[in-house]
Amino acid sequence: MKVDKSLMTGSTTLLILSLLKNEEMYGYQMITELARRSDRTFELKEGTLYPILHTLEAEKLVTAQEKTAENGRMRKYYRITKKGLKALDEKKEEWRFFTEKVNAVVSGISPA
Repeated sequence: MKVDKSLMTGSTTLLILSLLKNEEMYGYQMITELARRSDRTFELKEGTLYPILHTLEAEKLVTAQEKTAENGRMRKYYRITKKGLKALDEKKEEWRFFTEKVNAVVSGISPA
C-alpha cells in the first residue's frame, strides 16, 4: 500500500533515532535499513535524510565521525547520543499517544 508522504514527515526523527539506537550507521546504510525494516514502505532519499541528520547533529541528538569503511572508502558514521536516547524515548511516547488517539477517532471510540 502506498502511504501519503505527509504522514511520514512527522515521524522521520523517530525512525532515524530508532535506527541508531543499537548501532552507528552511515547515511546510505540508514536508507537501506529503513526500507528493509519497513518492507519498503519508508524509502528516504539522500536529499531528505542528510538535512535531517544535520539538524539532529546540531541539536546534539547524534554525533558524526568519519571512518574508513571495509571497502576502503571514507564514510560519515552517525551515533545516537545520551540526549538522543532521551529524545527517542520522548518521541516513542509521543507516537504511542498520537496513534492511540488517531485509532480512537478512526474506530469511533469515545474517551471514558
